[in-house]
Amino acid sequence: QVQLVESGGGLVQPGGSLRLSCAASGSIVSFITMGWYRQAPGKQRELVAFITSGGSTNYADSAKGRFTISRDNAKNTAYLQMNSLKPEDTAVYYCNANGRSAYWGQGTQVTVSS
Repeated sequence: QVQLVESGGGLVQPGGSLRLSCAASGSIVSFITMGWYRQAPGKQRELVAFITSGGSTNYADSAKGRFTISRDNAKNTAYLQMNSLKPEDTAVYYCNANGRSAYWGQGTQVTVSS
């Protein structure tokens, strides 16, 4: 059983930046993909970005050009660098890891507001 723990969320002004981290309790090398999802109040959870074990990345249209996903296998950690944040980016952000099983973190709140 792998546990994922997100951190790095918080309150930021529009145009600001945050870097989310997802620390796994075990090795992430075997995970085919690691991804970030978000869920805003009253909305369904949606994919923000994912990265494959080979380093290929995929982004939601809303994240392209502003967010960057990365993974550090040596640190068993995935990251989401978020720049030029907008109020519509406000949501709980969840880390996801997919391998033989799927794992989810508990989420971290991101609030973009002036």
